[in-house]
Amino acid sequence: MEKVTTVGLDLAKSVFQVHGVNAAGGVVVRRKLRRSALLEFFAALPP
Repeated sequence: MEKVTTVGLDLAKSVFQVHGVNAAGGVVVRRKLRRSALLEFFAALPP
């Protein structure tokens, strides 16, 4: 995965939308995640 510099997170009760872009503003990741997978997803992102 390309380096994500900015993350947007749409909060909801059980399903979250994650949108990540690189330094140039290009979309790197766009995912729908359940609440149970959210922490695992962010833990896997490089600092």
